[in-house]
Amino acid sequence: MYQKEAAVQEEKPEKELTQEERLTYLIKILQAENSSPRFPPAKSYAEKKELFRALMNVWQGKSLPAAYFSIQDAYLQEELKGKTVQKAEDLEQIQKNISVWQGDIALLAADAIVNAANKSLLGCLVPLHQCIDNAIHSFAGLQLRIRCRELICAQGHEEETGQAKMTPAYNLPCQYVIHTVGPIVGEKLTKRDEDLLRSCYVSCMQRAAEKNLKSIAFCCISTGVFHFPNRRAAEIAVETVKSCRQKFAPDMHVVFNVFKDRDLAIYTKLLQEDYP
Repeated sequence: MYQKEAAVQEEKPEKELTQEERLTYLIKILQAENSSPRFPPAKSYAEKKELFRALMNVWQGKSLPAAYFSIQDAYLQEELKGKTVQKAEDLEQIQKNISVWQGDIALLAADAIVNAANKSLLGCLVPLHQCIDNAIHSFAGLQLRIRCRELICAQGHEEETGQAKMTPAYNLPCQYVIHTVGPIVGEKLTKRDEDLLRSCYVSCMQRAAEKNLKSIAFCCISTGVFHFPNRRAAEIAVETVKSCRQKFAPDMHVVFNVFKDRDLAIYTKLLQEDYP
């Protein structure tokens, strides 16, 4: 079902390019793939940026010239320079080594950030979709999809719900990405849903502890389109992370990353009240 990483064609690196020249090259290479869908032509720089991201989102792992990756990395790193990166170590702590931060997890400089992944681990394939999986893969670069494909190929099956895999972060400001597959809640929340979500947090903490990482940032796993109730998801997250820290990662700094005001209020209150 899964193919190993396609061979990279050797090609001499290009000369130093401007950002727009890099974009033009990257778009040309990805559009050359026969499998790439035809998107509307991009004229402005902003349109080119969106087109490039869309093409990355649908890329299926075919052969790319070696120069592609050096130019892609130069482009993504230059784009990162124009953004505000938040260092995990500078965040206010509500409890010792526990913080809540509302912002873009792809701009958080922690040792590891957690990605709410799908079972394929290959990232969101919907062009320009506004999910965390799409953002992380887009800003990390195509090497992340290649590495995830290798992991899935090696184990011979899709990732199980509640488990986690760690990869390098490539062009993200963090060091590692921990990919975990959260449960999808049906009409009613079940004990199995809760156990699987708890397993996500345990698995991620274990992967981080195995690398002796000092900080990890969790997104709100399984909430949103996976329909896990926000309050209950936060309770499980806080309770499980605290338990894991006591068992095998007492000095690890944990950041609960939120996007919505609702989740910010929930996590802040739980930690201020010292839940559980």
